[in-house]
Amino acid sequence: MDRELQAFPSFREALRVWLRVGLLSFGGPAAQIAVMHREVVDERRWVSDARFLHALNFCMLLPGPEATQLATYLGWLMHGVKGGLAAGLLFVLPGVVVMMALSLIYATLGEVPFIAALFFGLKCAVLVLVVEALIRVAKRALKGTAAWLLAAAAFAALFVFNAPFPIVVIAAALVGYAMPQAFAAGGHGKAKDGPPALLDALIAREPDRIALMGPAAKRAGLVALAIWLWPVAMLAGSGVFGDIAWFFSKMAVVTFGGAYAVLAYVAQEAVEHYRWLSATEMLAGLGLAETTPGPLILVLQFVGFLAGYRDAGVAGGFAGGLLTVWVTFVPCFAWIFLGAPYIEKLHDIPRLKGALAGVTAAVVGVIGNLALWFGLRVVFAQVETVALGPVRIGVPDWRSLQPDALALSLLAAACLFGLRIGLVRTLAVTAAAGLAAKFLLAA
Repeated sequence: MDRELQAFPSFREALRVWLRVGLLSFGGPAAQIAVMHREVVDERRWVSDARFLHALNFCMLLPGPEATQLATYLGWLMHGVKGGLAAGLLFVLPGVVVMMALSLIYATLGEVPFIAALFFGLKCAVLVLVVEALIRVAKRALKGTAAWLLAAAAFAALFVFNAPFPIVVIAAALVGYAMPQAFAAGGHGKAKDGPPALLDALIAREPDRIALMGPAAKRAGLVALAIWLWPVAMLAGSGVFGDIAWFFSKMAVVTFGGAYAVLAYVAQEAVEHYRWLSATEMLAGLGLAETTPGPLILVLQFVGFLAGYRDAGVAGGFAGGLLTVWVTFVPCFAWIFLGAPYIEKLHDIPRLKGALAGVTAAVVGVIGNLALWFGLRVVFAQVETVALGPVRIGVPDWRSLQPDALALSLLAAACLFGLRIGLVRTLAVTAAAGLAAKFLLAA
């Protein structure tokens, strides 16, 4: 057997790497994808750059968190269904444990001045983190005039006209499909040249490998669909927990573009419709999610925890958080196991590549919408929605400007963009400054 095939990682070896990825995956989807790329492409040469990017573009087209789905996809490519389950679960579980503990602390001690001041600093740093994500994704995705125009159109559709996310993403995919040459340089960049990766060598040696893995993946996908929908059906009409199951299951189907695309809509619905938490608490939850390993979408667990906690105490909080995690992440496994075997057959179809690149360009507009939505609510205490025909725009009351929030946001920007001290240190500095600001003002 060839040396490359002899070096193909065992399932146990892959488990250690997926756990490492899960523990190191701080900083939102862009940073998490970078960690995965470094671990499985650059350092270990398990997967080729071309196959990694193809998988990533497919995951960007799916509803739900793309980093979780990418880990599941790569795990499936390496070791079939058990590999996909292991990679996806190990990517999510460390963050779930940490977020549950932080949610409990916030729910029970959040109004204590020390805790409230700490979360105030984190909230102000979040705005800068989202802006940084916007810049990173824009640099990677917007190659050419068509991509820039599509990103601008997506932003306007969301922020100015309040268009539904699925419509924006589907329209972007159709534009990319119809004009593949206009987006030929888009997506996530071109694959790098280099020696064949271990997986590519194995597939070249066993050309039927993907086809043989397909039936088991299909069965696993159907099982995932069944166990996802079971609690939704059981809890229908049961008050808060029924609402949690239904709302976050709906998010798993209709929200595209990953965590940043989900958050603006979830924040608006959870705050304004269900009234599970305030906009300030939503920002605090996003700050917590940024400080934990795993997908940024774990902020939804925080929302579910607070909804359950306020209905049934601590036990209700744990139930609400776990229910949210279940209905949010189980569909990810279903989409990957049902779709990946087919997507692997479509590496070289230009129109499909154009559709995926169009989606990636539109995501830049989605993140821009999120940055502006959150930014207004960080810096201003009051933001009103002004409606004029089909136009609906959030307009701040300038008299409600919060100087301390503005100063802390600028401090976070200086740390992240100027001093370049990294995500964790930036959050620590801003949280400490929030503590100092609150207690100095109180004194």
